[in-house]
This record gives sequence, C-alpha cells and structure tokens, in this order.
Amino acid sequence: MQKTSFTKVRFLVVIALAVILVAPTAILSFAQDEIEMAHCEGEALTDSSPVVKIGAAVSDTGKYAREGGDTRNGYTLWLDWVNEEYGGINVDGVCHRAEIVFYDDESDNDRVATLTEKLIFEDEVDVILGPYSSGLTQITSAITERENIIMVEGNGASETLFERGFVNLFAVLTPAGNYTQSGIELAAANGAKTAVIAYEDEPFSTSVAEGAVKWMEENGIEVLAMESYPANVTDVTAMFTNFRELDPDLFVGGGHFNDAVLFINTAKELGFSPDAFLITVGPSNPTFVEEMGADAEFVWGSTQWESTMTWEDPWLGSAADYAERYTEQFGVHPSYQAAESTAAALVLHVAIEAAGSLETDALRDALNEMDIVTFYGPVNFDETGKNTAKPMATIQIQDGEIVVIAPEESAVADVVWPATAWNDR
Repeated sequence: MQKTSFTKVRFLVVIALAVILVAPTAILSFAQDEIEMAHCEGEALTDSSPVVKIGAAVSDTGKYAREGGDTRNGYTLWLDWVNEEYGGINVDGVCHRAEIVFYDDESDNDRVATLTEKLIFEDEVDVILGPYSSGLTQITSAITERENIIMVEGNGASETLFERGFVNLFAVLTPAGNYTQSGIELAAANGAKTAVIAYEDEPFSTSVAEGAVKWMEENGIEVLAMESYPANVTDVTAMFTNFRELDPDLFVGGGHFNDAVLFINTAKELGFSPDAFLITVGPSNPTFVEEMGADAEFVWGSTQWESTMTWEDPWLGSAADYAERYTEQFGVHPSYQAAESTAAALVLHVAIEAAGSLETDALRDALNEMDIVTFYGPVNFDETGKNTAKPMATIQIQDGEIVVIAPEESAVADVVWPATAWNDR
C-alpha cells in the first residue's frame, strides 16, 4: 500500500551462459558474498521483532481445494524456513519476522475479491501472494493494481493476465500458452498426425488450448475437434463419444485436477484410446496417481517443475533438496503447484532484501531487475510481469511413477508410445 518513490536498487543478478531446462550449476554465477551479507544474523526473531506482513487468499475449499492446499503448503514451507532457519527478512539491515495472513477464498470469485480488500484495508498487509488459478488471480491482481500493492504469484498462467498493462503483478511460472509445447513436439516426433482438444471455458484453459493449436500447427498435427466445457462439469460423455469417433492420435485436455480425473474415467468407460492423453493439470500431481491407480498409467502431463530437475539456489538448495524438505514437513511429495508457490514467496523475499524496503516503487524496481536461478528454475520478468526465463516440461506416468519425458535435455525416461488401449490392459 506504500506509494512513495524509492531510489532504484540494483538487484543482485545471476548470469547464465545459456538458459536451458536443465541448467548445470557449473554455468551459474551467484553473487554469493553479497547474498550472504543480506542474511539475518544476531539474536533470534521474537514476537516483538518488526514484521513483514504478507496476505494470501488460497482455496482451502471449493473446486480448487487440492491445488489450493498445495499453494498453502508451498507458502508455509517458505514461511517456516525464513523465520526458523534463515533468520527472517533483512530489510535495510533490520531483521524482520515474516507473517502470512491466510484466508480461504473458497475457490470463489466474489470471495477472493472481498478477502483481498480485507487483507489490504483491515489487515494492512505490505504485499500479496497470489491465489490458485488464473481466474482468481485476475480478480486479485485488479485490486492490488488499483491499490498500488505488489503481488507475486505462481498459479495464474493465462496470458490475458499480462495484457492489461499492470505494473504490480509478477508471476514466477511459465505462461499457459507454453504448457503443451514440449509434449506436442514429442508426440509429433513419434508420428502423431491428428489431435482433439478439450478445455474449460475459463482464462487459463483457454490460453492452454490456444497455445496447443499453435504448437500443433508448427508440428504438422491436424486439429480434428476443439471443444470447450463449463466450469464444474461432471459429464463429458457426449464430447468424448465424438472424440472416439474421430479416432485422433493425441488428446489434449486443458483444465484442472478434477477435470483430469473426469477425462480419464470417461475415456476408459467409453473405450476412447488415443495414442496419448496430454493433460495440463493433474497428472504431474502425486495425488492423481494415488486416486487413479492403474488407470493413470501412460498419461502425459504438463509440468512447471519436478524434483529431478537440476536447478538449485543458495536459499533452499536444489530441486531434490526442496522435495526432501517438503516431504518431511507435509508427508507427501510436492506437486509443481507447491513448488511454484514456494518460489513466489522466495522471489518476493529476495526482492525485499534487494530493495532494502517495503515500499512499492522499490520492490517493483527490484523485481523488474531480477535475474536469478532458484530451486524452481530461472526467474527474469519482462515488462508485463511474465517470467520469460523458465521453460515447461512434460511427464508421463510409468509403472506408477511420474517421470519427465520431454524436452530431451530434461528427460529421465523414454516415452511409452503408443499407450496401451483400454481393452488391452
């Protein structure tokens, strides 16, 4: 909510000789000495320590409850680490205790708007961490922009978020239009010539579908059908019956976790067996494998992050280190939604220390100048607030395990192509 100007602070940069999905640490150059200088030292934080107050409305309930739970866990992991291990946030030489004010937005547009205003005007938070989904992020960011509050988010990927001329919205994740790129390229390399697309009629899934069309055109795959469905859909039988008759090589589904479950259950029931199912949200989440069991086998998924990737940072360590920490704290392996939520909080933290201030102008400058690599991947924002540095990957579920199959430089397993038809399993 601060509106005073502040001298631009040059952000500590990390220069990579190349930005690739697997970035060997040998090519990274952190300004380690200067980073360590920002580390809080001295007496432990207490209840009387000054506070950086952060607001976060997340989906504890409603249709995004699974992803919302991962979002909350991701923020909580960073919060516990920064206070208990890092020593707090160094704001211009003074160590501050981090505090996150959480509310349940119930996966509801009106609720998230009300809570965002509550966080700003009643709780008087300094900054905002974003909710889950592009739709809720769109609403939240309109309010933070109006009130001149910085919001860093990791769960709103729709390109439309970044076409409004906002200056206070920063997203650490790869935009939605790129979710299917490596998967479609791999399918084409394995001989796919035709495809169908199903997507929810909401901003994120629409961006995914539009991106998929682009990547299919570039890779010589014909789109036989492209159909949307409403939010909270419970029956896609008619759509999938039509898809079965078209007999495509590839199915692309743009939606969220519940949609992924519905897609696979319906496909099995109808005997719809393309060579591959590529679904944007769900398959890369360990919970999907647990719920679907053997029916999850061979399914492809888009992923922002996996623990096998080799990115690392001086804060939380490597991707594998993060996964180990998360599993120990929450008892489950992290989804990419959890990782990108932690990354959003970490990026906000690093920006505050670089700026030496909680003033909006200073934080904006620090974020605009940011060029770092984290356990989640490289972070470098363009003028719209998109992270232009981090690519996507594609996973496949093989023998109950989630493994990266594309792009080639990141793959840990060969693709199983084509998937075994339902009636042959």
